[in-house]
Amino acid sequence: MNNFSSKLVENVVNEFSKLPGIGRKTALRLALHLLKEEKSEVELLANGLLKMKDEVIFCKVCHNISDTDICNICANPRRDPTLICVVEDIRDVMAIENTSQFNGLYHVLGGIISPMDGVGPNDITIKQLVGRIKSGVVNEVILALSATIEGDTTNFYIFRQLKEYDISVSAIARGVAVGDELEYADEVTLGRSIINRLPFENSIRK
Repeated sequence: MNNFSSKLVENVVNEFSKLPGIGRKTALRLALHLLKEEKSEVELLANGLLKMKDEVIFCKVCHNISDTDICNICANPRRDPTLICVVEDIRDVMAIENTSQFNGLYHVLGGIISPMDGVGPNDITIKQLVGRIKSGVVNEVILALSATIEGDTTNFYIFRQLKEYDISVSAIARGVAVGDELEYADEVTLGRSIINRLPFENSIRK
């Protein structure tokens, strides 16, 4: 345990260490770095964090993060509105965008079905996805969830919800290893898994 001579520094370290992937040592380094910075620089950081918290919203169409009601991906006329890629969260949108291999739109579920964690179908945006399909514009839905038991369960549930609609439902190829989180896949592997997607029925593990 660190022996702090300043309660104020200790408080900042405690807050930083609550962040994902930030241990006490890293939190201390960040706090001491900010302590040495000009006040104006620290104010820029603090104001940026507050502004992000107050003003970032979720796109009304795909539920990605946005500064406006409709995100810049959904609003882009060069994107293909007939193709929707379903992902778990915003980090997956960023990962797929980095591959430059997908030109459709997204649908962010905001989680995956996980009974152990108390997350059911009504806790994520599956109903909103079905609503988008009902519009009649979409021709294909790509299921791009992590290759985990929870991801497979969510894929199968969505597939059943969409079965009555005249659309193709595909899943990314298993270039992403079983158990892997999508955001940690390298860009080449992830890009190929989208290009080489399969009809969902073919992706179900026997």
